[in-house]
Amino acid sequence: MEHPVRVDGLRKVFKVPVRDAGLRQSVKSLFKREFREVKAVDDVSFSLEPGEIVGFLGPNGAGKTTTIKMLTGLLFPDGGDARVLGYQPWKRQKELLRRIALVMGQRNNLAWDLPATDSFQLNQAIYRIAPADFEKRKTEFVELLEVEDLVTKPIRNLSLGERMKMEIVGALLHAPEILFLDEPTIGLDVSMQKKLRQFLLDYNARAGATILLTSHYMADVVALAERVIVIHRGKILYDGGLSGLTGRFSTHKTIGVTANDLPADLSRYGETIERTPDKVVLRVPRAGVSAAAAALLQAATVTDLTIEDPPIEDVIDRVFREE
Repeated sequence: MEHPVRVDGLRKVFKVPVRDAGLRQSVKSLFKREFREVKAVDDVSFSLEPGEIVGFLGPNGAGKTTTIKMLTGLLFPDGGDARVLGYQPWKRQKELLRRIALVMGQRNNLAWDLPATDSFQLNQAIYRIAPADFEKRKTEFVELLEVEDLVTKPIRNLSLGERMKMEIVGALLHAPEILFLDEPTIGLDVSMQKKLRQFLLDYNARAGATILLTSHYMADVVALAERVIVIHRGKILYDGGLSGLTGRFSTHKTIGVTANDLPADLSRYGETIERTPDKVVLRVPRAGVSAAAAALLQAATVTDLTIEDPPIEDVIDRVFREE
C-alpha cells in the first residue's frame, strides 16, 4: 500500500533581516537591508504508514511546524518533494484538502466571534458532509470531550483549553484520513489531556487515520506514538521506535535500592542522584548495570531493587544539548 505521507529531501530556507543596534544602523537599513539565511528544514526525508501515529519531536525552532505547514500546503518548499495521499500539498487541491485536517495549538481555525456550533455548520457546508453524518459525529465528539455547555459560546469567550477541544471537534467532522496535530493538548489540564489522548486513540482505531503529532508534553507522545521522528536545526536526528530512542541516546540507567544497611560510600557503584536513610538512587553506565546491581546485593540486605531507563524527557534533552 502506498505511504499516505512521503517526504523526500524537503527544504525550506527563510531570509531573516538583520541589523546592528543604534539609530545609524536603523536609518541605513531603510536604504540597504541585509539578510541572513536560516535553514528551517534541511533535506528532510521520511514516510508514514497507513494508520500510524508518529511523534514529531524537536525543540522550538527545530523545523517541526515548518514541515507540517509544507505538508498541509500552507508553505511552499525551496527544494525536495512531498506527497500526501498522492498529492503535492502546496498545490492546495480540493481533493486533498477534503481528506486531511490540521490542528495547531497556537492558531485559531474557528470563527472568533461565532459560537462553535456555527463554525461546525460552516465546516459541514465547506466539506459537504451529509446531514446525518454531521449530526452523528458532532454529537459523539461533543459528548466525548465534555463540551455540551460550551458549543453555544463565542470562541473568543473560551479558555485556551476549551478552544482546543472545539478545534479538535471541528477538525474531525469531515472524517479526515490524515491528521496533523501541532501541540493539541496545550492549555488542557492533566485530566483532560488524558481524555483527549484516549479520544485520539479511539479515532485512530475507528477511522484508521494516520496521525503526525508534535508536542512538548512527552506524555502525549508516550501515550500515542510507538514511533518518533526527532528533528533539530532542520535535520532528522532519529527516526524509529520510541524504545530505541532511549537505547541509542542514553548512556546510563538508574538503579534504585532499598536497604537499612547501605554503605556510607556508594561511589564505587555509581553516581548518587537521591538518597534517604534506607533508599538510594544511582546513575550507572549502561555497560556496568549488571555488575553494580550484583555488588549492591552483596553489600547490603536489599529489600527492593529496580533498574530503569531514564525518563524520555531526559533522553530528549540530552540529544538536543549534545547537538
